[in-house]
Amino acid sequence: MTADRAHPREVVMAACAEHGRDTVIDWAVAFLTGEISGEAAYGAELPKLVAITGSANPGGWAAPVDPANYYWIRVWAARVFLYVWRDDVVDALLAVADDPAWRVREHVARITAQRELGQLVDALLPMLEHELPRVRAAAVRAIGAAGEFEHAAAVEELAGDPDSTVRAAVERALAKLGERLDRPMN
Repeated sequence: MTADRAHPREVVMAACAEHGRDTVIDWAVAFLTGEISGEAAYGAELPKLVAITGSANPGGWAAPVDPANYYWIRVWAARVFLYVWRDDVVDALLAVADDPAWRVREHVARITAQRELGQLVDALLPMLEHELPRVRAAAVRAIGAAGEFEHAAAVEELAGDPDSTVRAAVERALAKLGERLDRPMN
């Protein structure tokens, strides 16, 4: 992040101050779920995208934006929910838990962990088998933060993961599950 660029939290808070929290959440849900298409996001709906990203040219791509980059709109939209929340956002996150873009799925896991959204945990289980360690680790952390006893076995299966970050996440997640649920996980 460059010194002249605001932190995403600041951008989201500024958008909420200008447009209203519910409006910003509605925009983010619409971008995340595809209600606002990538083409529209870089067309008529660009002011909304600019508001949630803090950039006059989100992504910095030349026009017209290559549709291969449209998934970033969903990533930026998901990031909004790390900073502002409304309970009905859970439905949008459930709808995109299997998004084709791994960065979107990773954000769903991060939000699940941060907000302890137990209703999303089952939708994250496929991420435990993702090829990228950072996606597996994010899913493990989310399950540790929001899962139930029955999810522990799926997390334990990654105790021997080839990636040390995932193994460390497993250790912490099992400890957190045990602490949260007040029972041993093995």
